[in-house]
Amino acid sequence: MLRLSKLTDYATVILSFMAKDDLQVHAAMEIASVTGIALPTVSKVLKLLVNAKVLISTRGAKGGYTLAKEPSKITVASVISALEGPIALTECSISQQGCEQASGCGIRGNWSLINQVIHNALESVTLADMIKPTHAQDVVRRQEVLIPVASLYR
Repeated sequence: MLRLSKLTDYATVILSFMAKDDLQVHAAMEIASVTGIALPTVSKVLKLLVNAKVLISTRGAKGGYTLAKEPSKITVASVISALEGPIALTECSISQQGCEQASGCGIRGNWSLINQVIHNALESVTLADMIKPTHAQDVVRRQEVLIPVASLYR
């Protein structure tokens, strides 16, 4: 199962809160209070997001954190990369060195294609998308999309 860490989940919650009023400066204490995430965890996530240039921090009495870009320009992929590192389903998806079985592996290229499709999908979703309300009927109407590997080669 592909699963993101709790810190990445917290980052999306924090950024979604901030995106609702993206011009306001938000203090870590305020974010912790509104989101229900413990202050030490909020501080850790904010630091990681500042280091990844997703957020800007301002010191001083009126300091705090703001989004580095408008919500429609911050992708879910950039948030995941900030917390998790490069998006990769397998080690060979990001490493040119491969693994112990690289010499006899006939599927490495397929994993790279699958990884790219997932990366592209995550790049297509922004914070602006994340804060849009969803409706139960929208979820029901969505259908599973099957993409045959052969179509990825085109």
